[in-house]
Amino acid sequence: MSRLSCVRHLRTVAAVTGGLVLACSLTACGGDSAASDAKAVTVYSADGLKGENGDGWYDRVFKDFEKKTGIKVNYVEGGSGEMVQRAVREKSNTQADVLITLPPFIQQADAKGLLQTYRPKGSEQVDGADKDRDGKWTSVVNNYFGFIHNKKELPGGKAPRTWEDLTGSAYKNKVQYSTPGVAGDGTAVLIKAMHDFGGKEPALAYLKKLQTNNVGPSASTGKLAPKVDKGELLAANGDVQMNYAQSKDMPHLGIWFPATAKDPDRPTTFALPYAAGLVSKAPHDANAKKFLDYLLGRQAQRQVSEIGGGFPARKDVEATDANALALDKIIDGVEVFQPDWADISENLSDYVADWKSATGS
Repeated sequence: MSRLSCVRHLRTVAAVTGGLVLACSLTACGGDSAASDAKAVTVYSADGLKGENGDGWYDRVFKDFEKKTGIKVNYVEGGSGEMVQRAVREKSNTQADVLITLPPFIQQADAKGLLQTYRPKGSEQVDGADKDRDGKWTSVVNNYFGFIHNKKELPGGKAPRTWEDLTGSAYKNKVQYSTPGVAGDGTAVLIKAMHDFGGKEPALAYLKKLQTNNVGPSASTGKLAPKVDKGELLAANGDVQMNYAQSKDMPHLGIWFPATAKDPDRPTTFALPYAAGLVSKAPHDANAKKFLDYLLGRQAQRQVSEIGGGFPARKDVEATDANALALDKIIDGVEVFQPDWADISENLSDYVADWKSATGS
């Protein structure tokens, strides 16, 4: 298969499946398609930014970037943990140029030596808490963790408000959350529960109880929303950007933020940005830098809310479109806390192991 045919095939399969895809290895398609001078860039990313119908932020950014630079984007998607694990396996034969994940996986990627220093143009306008001080990664889309429920089946006063609501008999086999340690949003479930319940042990005790209603693990958070919209599930985890974008085609999705029964009027969330880094020994290093610069450019940042349903990472890009106003309303009145990402990154393996033990997962 020719280099050009391979690139086109990769893009076509990724667009059709929207899942973890790589149609053929970048070195097995005839010729050296990973050559540094190839007009391509390979992006490994957490799901959520590509549209269900080819109308997401990534879809527009990839198209516009290719038109402007002539550089084609090879796209590989999966859970944040999956993407980091894949990049680790490929360290001796690096395939990815850019890695985009949710925290704490971007921090883990750095700790595993997967990222090199690069400060994209515009990153000086990103808040210090949303980028690495050594320049290994920077947020490109700001976002918040949340849950979803089916508004048709659970309207008005029937809508869940607390964690404890999800353990009720009405939710038997109707709750699902993505897998901690594999999916970024799934890991966020554990992080938020630890915060809301006051520590690891009470959080694990709750999640053990929730297993009675939980239908099982899911490697991808994005696959849960269609199930909620159809009523196969009543509630699931997610994040504001992804679920707001999905709600355009899934009218029964309602975004909410669990509180605790002890404090039901105090819903909480935390920032869960999509953070991007330049991969060490990236095959297309120069192209990757251009791509990162483009993601933080003013045009792409304005499109974060207009098209992607997220929050711009740049402080100097003020979003005033209808989506931006709706997003601000969604998180209005919700307490935003700051996780200790250094602790979470260092101890994530233990936290996940304890979660598995407590839930029998």
